[in-house]
Amino acid sequence: MIDVILVLNAGSSSIKFSLFAADPGIPGLLMSGQIEGLYAAPRFRARDAAGAPVGEHRWPDGEQIGHAGAVAHLVGFLRGQRDRYRLCAAGHRVVHGGLAFSDPVRVDAGVVEALDALTRLAPLHQPHNLAPIRALLEQTPQLPQIACFDTAFHRGQPDLAQRFALPAKITDRGVRRYGFHGLSYEYIASAFPDLDPRAAAGRVVVAHLGNGASMCAMVDGRSVASTTGFTAVDGLPMGTRSGTLDPGVLLYLMDDMGMDARAIETLIYKESGLLGVSGISSDMRTLLASSEASAREAVDLFVYRIARELGSLAAAMGGLDALVFTGGIGEHAAVIRERACRDAAWLGLEFDAGANEAGGPRISTAGSRVSAWAIPTNEELMIARHTRRLVAAHGGAER
Repeated sequence: MIDVILVLNAGSSSIKFSLFAADPGIPGLLMSGQIEGLYAAPRFRARDAAGAPVGEHRWPDGEQIGHAGAVAHLVGFLRGQRDRYRLCAAGHRVVHGGLAFSDPVRVDAGVVEALDALTRLAPLHQPHNLAPIRALLEQTPQLPQIACFDTAFHRGQPDLAQRFALPAKITDRGVRRYGFHGLSYEYIASAFPDLDPRAAAGRVVVAHLGNGASMCAMVDGRSVASTTGFTAVDGLPMGTRSGTLDPGVLLYLMDDMGMDARAIETLIYKESGLLGVSGISSDMRTLLASSEASAREAVDLFVYRIARELGSLAAAMGGLDALVFTGGIGEHAAVIRERACRDAAWLGLEFDAGANEAGGPRISTAGSRVSAWAIPTNEELMIARHTRRLVAAHGGAER
C-alpha cells in the first residue's frame, strides 16, 4: 500500500484531482481525473499514470451534487482503492493568499475564514477553491489539508514592485500588487535550471499563457515583477478577462453607461478579453482557426500586449537572458510563440522556427543571446511537494 497525497484544483462546476505518493522517493503522477458538471450532469473519470481508465461514474442528468458531493464521491472512490493507496493528506490550489499567507499553510477553520474574506479579490476562483476544503474538513476532519497560493511566489518582490501610487491609508489596507499563477512560475523556476542553468540564474521572463494569462520577471529564480496586480483581472488580455484598463474607463462605465459594480465585474471578468474582442470565442484554438477579422484582431491584441509587457519586465530587470512560454497556449500554440519571439528580436532573441514547430524545449537558435523555451508547467506537482513538506513538518499524517 502507498501513502498518497490528493491534489485538488476546484473550479465553478468541476474538480480536477491528481494523486502523488507521499514518499518523495516514488516519483511521478499515480492517478488523475476530474468530476465535471457538478450542477448539471455530473460525471466522474479517473485514469492511471499511463492514461488507462480506472474509474468512471455518471449521475442522472439534472442532478446536482455540488462540490461537497463530488468530494464525498472522490474520497469514497479512493477508499475503494485501499488495497493500493492510503490517503494521508490533501493539497489545494487557492488563488489568493492576501498579505497574511506568503507560504503554503495547513488548513483549519480559522484559515478558511481568513481566506474567505479574500473572495472579493478573486471572485471567479476563491469560493470554488475553498469549497472542497470545507467539504473535507466536514467529511474527514482528521485528514491534514494544505492550502497553496498562486500569490505566494510573488510576495518576495521588492516593495516598489508591489506598490500602487495611492495614499498610505489605502496601501496599508492591503491594496497592492499581488501577482498570480505563482505555482506555475514556481515550478518553472525549479525545472528551468536543468535545461539552462546559466540563464536560470539570470534574468528570465516566464509567460504563463492560457485562459488566464500573465507574465513574471524572475532573477535567479525569484519573482521581481508580474503583470497581474491586486486581482487576477489585471495585465494581459485573457480568455474572458479584460486585462489592464485605464481606471477612467470604469468611471465612464458608471457615469455614462449607468453600470454598477456588479455589472462592471461581469464585464471585465466574463465578457471581455479574447471573447469580448472577437465576439466569437475565448478559446485561442478557435480564434486561430477562424477567418473572421474580429478573431484576428483578438489574437493581434493578445500578441501585442505580450510584446509590451515583455519590454516592461525586461526593463524592470535591466535586461533579459531568457524567455519561457508555458500554460495551455504557451505550450501548444506554436504561432503565438513565434510571433512573440519575433517581436522580441530587438532584445537579442534569435528565433528557431523548426525547433518551435517541433515543440522545443529550446525554440531559439544555439547562438541567440537571449534564449527562448517552451516548458510544460506542473502546478499539481508543486502542490504535492509543498504538501509533503508541511505534513512532514507537522509530524506526518494523522492516523
